[in-house]
Amino acid sequence: MANTVSRVKSRGHTAYGAPMELGDLQKRMAATYGERDVARGVPATVAWLTEELGELAQAVRKGTPEEQLHELGDVLAWLASLAEQLGLSLEDAVARYADGCPVCGATPCGCQQV
Repeated sequence: MANTVSRVKSRGHTAYGAPMELGDLQKRMAATYGERDVARGVPATVAWLTEELGELAQAVRKGTPEEQLHELGDVLAWLASLAEQLGLSLEDAVARYADGCPVCGATPCGCQQV
């Protein structure tokens, strides 16, 4: 299954924009914000990503599904920015989960919970 963000409904809630692969998201963020991202630098980008994760946590606890979707998008955008600045690929990063659990290789995971 492709890693997509699409206009179709996600758990009954309309998503934003057209379908997009993770690699395409990373390219779009680089084209849209790349110069600003480079000027801001990695440490500041990590700080912004952390702030967005906090906003997502709050939306999960107290927000509407639409607010949760919005914050998920923001986290993905900042993560794409960070990956681009590090010279890494989001698609390569998620590839370690392509065959299931990266530790035991099973789907569902067969590792003992800690």
